[in-house]
Amino acid sequence: MTTNPDALIIGAGHNSLACACHLAARGWKVAIYEQAAEPGGAVKTGEYTLPGFRHDWAAMNLSLFAGSAFHETHAAELAKHGLTFAPTGNPFASVFPDGRWLGISNDPAITTARIRGFSEADAAAWTELTRNFPTDVEPILGALGTAMNLRAISSLGWKLWRKQGGGATLDLMRFLMMSPRAWLDQTFESGHVKATLAAWGMHLDFAPDVAGGAVFPYLEAMAGQAFGMVLGAGGADTMTKAMIKMIESRGGAVHCNQTVTGIKQAAGRAFGIILKDGTVVEAEKAVIANVSPAALTKLTGGTSNRRYDSALKKYQYAPGTMMIHLAMDALPDWSAPELKRFAYVHLAPSLDQMARTYAQAKGGMLPDEPVIVCGQPTVVDPSRAPEGKHVLWLQVRMAPGTIKGDAKGEITATDWEDAAGPFANRALDILERYAPGTRDKILGRYIVTPAMLEADNPNLVGGDQVCGSHHLHQHFANRPVRGYADGTTPIKNLYHTGAAVWPGGGTGAGPGTLLAKKLVGN
Repeated sequence: MTTNPDALIIGAGHNSLACACHLAARGWKVAIYEQAAEPGGAVKTGEYTLPGFRHDWAAMNLSLFAGSAFHETHAAELAKHGLTFAPTGNPFASVFPDGRWLGISNDPAITTARIRGFSEADAAAWTELTRNFPTDVEPILGALGTAMNLRAISSLGWKLWRKQGGGATLDLMRFLMMSPRAWLDQTFESGHVKATLAAWGMHLDFAPDVAGGAVFPYLEAMAGQAFGMVLGAGGADTMTKAMIKMIESRGGAVHCNQTVTGIKQAAGRAFGIILKDGTVVEAEKAVIANVSPAALTKLTGGTSNRRYDSALKKYQYAPGTMMIHLAMDALPDWSAPELKRFAYVHLAPSLDQMARTYAQAKGGMLPDEPVIVCGQPTVVDPSRAPEGKHVLWLQVRMAPGTIKGDAKGEITATDWEDAAGPFANRALDILERYAPGTRDKILGRYIVTPAMLEADNPNLVGGDQVCGSHHLHQHFANRPVRGYADGTTPIKNLYHTGAAVWPGGGTGAGPGTLLAKKLVGN
């Protein structure tokens, strides 16, 4: 006799997989239904250019996952199922038009010496940040790992107040509201140092002047120095594959090519899902939707809570991203040979350039000088390419989901199918300026537009890789809706997870883990 699963999960992104793993480890029977041909969402790897060259589709950096509460709990089991990391002590660097560069490495003395080359005052500021990091980061990480409800927030605030006092607590609140530029201007004097750190804000929809964005450059810089960076050995999909094996080993299942068209409910309670062919699959305890807010409304047809439905409808997304995957005969010849040792090289020369790029993309314009994140994963993990060859992972940030025009006045196309080639060439022109001769080393190229990202994974609306802006009005207790940041919904037994739910985007699997712990009580 076939029994219904305890939990049905819509979507096989990493938050769904983490949630399912934790539930399965606590004795729940789980089943995941995914519309795509393969699981993983934005975390998958493939030979998109040439045979033997393995490229991470979207997400590459697995540091958040490696340091997550989920991984800490399930590390041994995941390792048994093949999860393998490739660490590096040289996480990121920035290179500038004047030929200078700054890299953050897993050695405070080396990193501080590099910063001293730009400013003695900045080296002193960096030394102080480094010294205070273990104490200062504790409440920040505590907040990011805490369920966003009144009880949890009150408990966290009270603990901080008792441990560090009222002044320190208020200082933390002030810092969490600061823009990257405000914090960087108050902390450093060198434009090069500021730009190196501010580039991380562009990964998460925080241009230099957006309130609430200071914490991300701070965390990435300090954590990069303290812990380095972690990639997935052989590709980011090592994470996805290991979680699927863990689910299956515990009796769960992941069904791909299965589009969910509705959530079955009665008397304000969800009890199943409806597949595209009309099949109804029922759940004993929970239906969990890892979907965008707009998609959740379509699946439910709306709820009895008008405020909730209105907030999902008005939910705002960040600008998109274009990915350019390159199979390379050799690494770029940067202005400094040392840059060939870094996992990421940012091409983001100034705060003003980043602010302009963001404003242009938000206005629907193709930026005249987009920010380029040049990932060099084969520096860390040579297994991703044939011997002596390399792959480059280029994130072109920011890019409008819907094109209204071109800020440079050169590209006339307003659909991504026709604009992809010219805009990719603009990005490669920028890379060529910093590393002449790079084009001659390209063996294969594959462009992934914002439209393609969304077609592959509907959660990436307009190519937004973090499923919604993290600006203050849509973060913390407001992600995605005030009162529902813990994954609950107005429909009983229906839960919401994924990057649209607190604590938001990234590979840390926080939303899925917090929801699973809520459901099982630990």
